[in-house]
Amino acid sequence: MSQTLSGAEQGKFSAAKAATVFVKDGMKVGLGTGSTAAWLVKHLAEMVQNDGLRIQAAATSVQTATLATELGIKIQSLDELGWLDITIDGADEFDGNFNLIKGGGGALLREKIVARASDQMIVIADITKDVATLGKFPLPVEVIPFGMDSSSTLIERALLDLGYQTAKPVLRERNGKAFVTDEGNHIFDLHLDTVLDPAVLSQTLNDIPGVVENGLFLNMCETVIIGYEDGSSETRSLVEGALTSSRADNVENLFSDIGD
Repeated sequence: MSQTLSGAEQGKFSAAKAATVFVKDGMKVGLGTGSTAAWLVKHLAEMVQNDGLRIQAAATSVQTATLATELGIKIQSLDELGWLDITIDGADEFDGNFNLIKGGGGALLREKIVARASDQMIVIADITKDVATLGKFPLPVEVIPFGMDSSSTLIERALLDLGYQTAKPVLRERNGKAFVTDEGNHIFDLHLDTVLDPAVLSQTLNDIPGVVENGLFLNMCETVIIGYEDGSSETRSLVEGALTSSRADNVENLFSDIGD
């Protein structure tokens, strides 16, 4: 592959590459969804093919399962694998406490199920996903198709009660039609600008009938790997509430031979 990645893509590439050191032979691994997670799948596939890495993998979406299978990684269901050793996934935003907004790719329900069924969750991201306060990225809320209008009304009322001024849920569409998740549900995106209290908001949304899950991932991630344009990466970890950080200046084999 030629060296034609944009700065943001190189950051995603670098973060995903750095995360592979956490994947050990014989592990049960949850594979995330999205552009950064796709780089992880490609890196792991290369290790499976060239280094003999043996892993058992569960995917958080049909999209990821398809890519992994095409590249030679066998995908099994979460029920087949049971508890996972590690899940590595991207994020749309993360704050200083490693609270996340996820679901930009529409896989938030499976992503949260897989992450919760893991001993460890690692987030991989480029530096643009690092925010002081969550909320600039629209918060996804997955709802069942039945009674969507009433679900939307209840969500809007709940947001107003919590003090949000921009409370109108926006139905996500694709190609002029309502977006459909892998579970056959739909997504409302909430343009909040700032999440005032993530825990309260998450609980309030999930208490609404018709809401399946929301994109706030709280107290689930202890390690974030940030990739930079120059091929370096930074690993941040929360250990007993204390933040540690380490920087790797030169990621080997920055450009893989596995195609896009």
